[in-house]
Amino acid sequence: MSLAAFLMFALFFLWSFLGMPIGHAMIAAGIVYLFLTGQDIGLVASQSLNGLFNNFVLMAVPLFIFAAEIMNESKITDRLFGFANLLVGRLRGGLAHVNIVSSIIFSGMSGSALADAAGPGKLEVDMMVKAGYAPGFAAALSTTSAIIGPIIPPSIPMVIYGVISNTSIGYLFMAGVIPGLLLGFAQMAVVAAIAKRRNFPVEAPPTRRQAVATTLDAFPTLLLPAIMLGGIYSGAVTPTEAAAVASFYALVLALFWYRSLNLRGLLSVLVLSSRATAAVAITIAGALVMNWIVAAEQIPQAMGAWMSSLDMSPIMFLLMVNILFLILGAFLDSLLMLLIIVPILLPTVAHLGIDPVHFGVTSIINMMIGLVTPPMGELVFLIAGVSGIPVAAITKELWIFLIVLIALLFVLVFVPEITLWLPMQMGYEPVRPL
Repeated sequence: MSLAAFLMFALFFLWSFLGMPIGHAMIAAGIVYLFLTGQDIGLVASQSLNGLFNNFVLMAVPLFIFAAEIMNESKITDRLFGFANLLVGRLRGGLAHVNIVSSIIFSGMSGSALADAAGPGKLEVDMMVKAGYAPGFAAALSTTSAIIGPIIPPSIPMVIYGVISNTSIGYLFMAGVIPGLLLGFAQMAVVAAIAKRRNFPVEAPPTRRQAVATTLDAFPTLLLPAIMLGGIYSGAVTPTEAAAVASFYALVLALFWYRSLNLRGLLSVLVLSSRATAAVAITIAGALVMNWIVAAEQIPQAMGAWMSSLDMSPIMFLLMVNILFLILGAFLDSLLMLLIIVPILLPTVAHLGIDPVHFGVTSIINMMIGLVTPPMGELVFLIAGVSGIPVAAITKELWIFLIVLIALLFVLVFVPEITLWLPMQMGYEPVRPL
């Protein structure tokens, strides 16, 4: 790596540490590199624009963001919460189980952990605190349950990984289903153990009339993931077209079926979606510039050659990468890791014969765990901000969930059949380790 590249990375981490947005820091560092190497600074614009506007798949990202904002603004998520309460509310610690189940259901519509935390998360915390749960526990559970959002399809991180690795997004979506459900079941097992020890309350069972009314009210919303995923796997639509269908369907539900979104609310949805999309787009643009520089410096080839010299087995490589991701995830943005670090590792993944679908799904789960890992867990601060509960109180209750999630992650890493079973039923042929 040249001195200019080293300086680029040093400036990038320095500016990020000082609070500059990740995307701006990457673009600024890329400009410094091009200036020092005497290259045309216009490469920043050409790499960014060509990468963003010549990629049809990336259009799915703003569309999924738009659909999630519609559901949050129109309170469709409240109906999902009611339906989840109908399913598991009668268990001991019922509202805690409802928290997890509603995240599982919402994950089939939003594709974003931040959307889950900002929407259903706040409602779930408020309901649990009112029912007598410790505020720290309620917030910690809402934080960890939100990471299910990008694992069960649709998934914005999986769309981005599919683009950078040239992997089928449809197979990535299918591979996320079983791990996502296992994440939910693992958290429910933790809740069940804590509920017994702390004697959590039990919700009153609904009457038959209430159950029917709740189901009918939520049914149109529950059709959304079925329509979207059915369209993808039947071949009727691409993932990007499915995102457009999801956005349109959510808009129709909010405006005409539930009539819970007025013009002012729609304007708010457009503003929030535009801001979120712009933030993601700037980050992707910066990553495209840095990835071009990384490729020019032949860093992936050097990394691959070094790892090959270590005579590392696929299992040892996966173990090392996941430990590295767990450490970095506590400090770095997940999108940054996905866009910068993963592309550097992909040549080695291919050389070792590691399945790209399995590697992608487990890496994304690892990065989502990073979103809730102190000291820089983004979801922890988001939930603390929307709920008003101190970060220290959330962190105190968070560790038991983190331990279980990390344990499950390594099970998924070392038993790829769990992740790949569903894609294989759909015709996927996994890469066998060398």
